[in-house]
Amino acid sequence: MSELKVLNSYTRQKEVFTPITPGHVGLYVCGPTVSGESHLGHARPYVTFDVIYRYLMHLGYKVRYVRNITDAGHFEEEGREAEDKIAKKAILEKLEPMELVQKYTNLFHWGMKQLNNLDPSIEPTATGHIVEQIEMIKKIMEEGYAYEMNGSVYFDVKKYAENYPYGKLSGRVMDDLLETTRELEGQEEKRNKQDFALWKAAPPEHIMRWVSPWGEGFPGWHIECSAMSSKYLGAEFDIHGGGMDLQFPHHESEIAQSTICNKHVPARYWIHNNMITINGRKMGKSYNNVIKLTELFSGEHPLLEKAYSGQTIRFFILQTHYRSTLDFSNEALQASEKGLKRLWEAYEVLQKIDIAAFKPAAGDAELENKIKTLLLELDEFMNDDFNTAKVLANIFELVPVINSIKDKHFTPDAISADTMKLLQQYFKQYLEDILGLKGDMEKEDGKLEGVIGLLIEIRKEAKLRKDYATSDKIRQQLQQLGILLKDEKDGGVSYSFA
Repeated sequence: MSELKVLNSYTRQKEVFTPITPGHVGLYVCGPTVSGESHLGHARPYVTFDVIYRYLMHLGYKVRYVRNITDAGHFEEEGREAEDKIAKKAILEKLEPMELVQKYTNLFHWGMKQLNNLDPSIEPTATGHIVEQIEMIKKIMEEGYAYEMNGSVYFDVKKYAENYPYGKLSGRVMDDLLETTRELEGQEEKRNKQDFALWKAAPPEHIMRWVSPWGEGFPGWHIECSAMSSKYLGAEFDIHGGGMDLQFPHHESEIAQSTICNKHVPARYWIHNNMITINGRKMGKSYNNVIKLTELFSGEHPLLEKAYSGQTIRFFILQTHYRSTLDFSNEALQASEKGLKRLWEAYEVLQKIDIAAFKPAAGDAELENKIKTLLLELDEFMNDDFNTAKVLANIFELVPVINSIKDKHFTPDAISADTMKLLQQYFKQYLEDILGLKGDMEKEDGKLEGVIGLLIEIRKEAKLRKDYATSDKIRQQLQQLGILLKDEKDGGVSYSFA
């Protein structure tokens, strides 16, 4: 079996994966900002790194998988005004910030269950680690790479770039950053345009605020991941993952902060998945072209022809290598739905085949060799930077073989008993354990079509009809999804999560 190789975004080379501590892997993946619902674009990194997590465990590693929840913090995004998205959305929805956070965290977890993603080992929150962030900022200031202005603290990118390779991950050149960084309102207190906030002073109207050595304020976006990754995985850990859109400024800033604090680039390997696009354009809230997971599961979106199950979406994502662009279309999702159904039907047939009917020696050497080659290549493909697309292509080549066995086009002595055992073993390992696929698609589709429409109405804060509010059947169906309804005095309905 070949060694596992990964494309390291930091070095831009495919490298043999060697963990820092033999037998153990530390994996950190940037989690969601819970100011709203997760969408299809968010599904891709979490499915991608779920498969990486599963495969590392399959190889025998003990994996600590840390995926954070961003539930507070100043956001400073390239070319956009800085804002605290949690506080802004809480005002719009007339909720306490932590009430809003809980609502969308629960919806995120529910969406991950539909996609059959495993829970991370640790899921820390930004608000739960304010102390660690403050301590990290203090250390950066002590080292001389940050400065305080009017109660805010900024990282001195220009000084850092004089001593360290700033821009190595993203490929940004410092001179270009000076030319392209926009002048944004309220940022004149920075020494340099490209400096980023570690801590922001809170104006009087700001809801979420904490006491710090520089006055009441709130943390920057980038500092939370540096603080939490180092706390749970150490100054240097194995893998840092996320979408390609996070390379700059988020991951580049993480590297700078952690390098000053811990004297290390935080991760040995950086892995980034490519984007899901619609008509060639990145899917994202800022582009107003997102399809939320609840909309995908219900079919209630203008771009959708029907509802799609979590398994169909997972399968759609895995049919393309994680570093390739994946373009959304109803045709592609419907093809994925049919392909998964065909694949799973063959798998169910394979599980029921009685190995005792097959003899020790194979009668058809060419067929025997074809099956073994296709199976053994699965390990080679996964070890070549987690190539799930090639894995699925090989598995589909085996579907006609399984169907031919079912239809008795082969005599029992054509394939050896050992090869049949290998076929059953590999299908189980890859379809269920590594790729994280599961059956009962028709049952799942029916449940989603009958129930998720109600969730959409609730999500939009719409009033449900009286008969819906009093229907025990609807209540039971929603409760199975972890959603509890509560009648209000005015005839409306509120909801919570079990």
